Amino acid sequence: MAKNKTTETEVDVFDFIESFVDNDQKKADSYKLLELMSEWSGFKPKMWGPTIIGFGSYHYKYASGHEGDAPLLGFSPRKAQFSLYVYSKTDKSDALLTDLGKFKMGKACIYFKKLADINIPVVEKLSMETIAYLNEHHECACRK
Repeated sequence: MAKNKTTETEVDVFDFIESFVDNDQKKADSYKLLELMSEWSGFKPKMWGPTIIGFGSYHYKYASGHEGDAPLLGFSPRKAQFSLYVYSKTDKSDALLTDLGKFKMGKACIYFKKLADINIPVVEKLSMETIAYLNEHHECACRK
């Protein structure tokens, strides 16, 4: 079975932002997301793979037998746009997307250019919905 590329690393999150993010607005947005996602998740940020900043973790296992760990919430300040990992495929999440703002949607990833383009209270609700979903369906560090 193939090894997962996106695993938790020991790279310092702040060093990553300072060395990887090349514009001041994206740095400021990254630091704001660190603050918000730490608050929402109750976890400190950790690097996952080379470019994803994640908060907490859960264990998944597919019917195919493939399994691994992933962050509960996360983001990546990629060159072209941010990738935001706060979405679970639920009716509530889908309804929340209508008020999110200016973004594009991947399969389970939300893409946006700058934090001012999206509605932060909606991101918080999406995050809470995702944590609840993962807690219900996976072995999750979010269980209290």
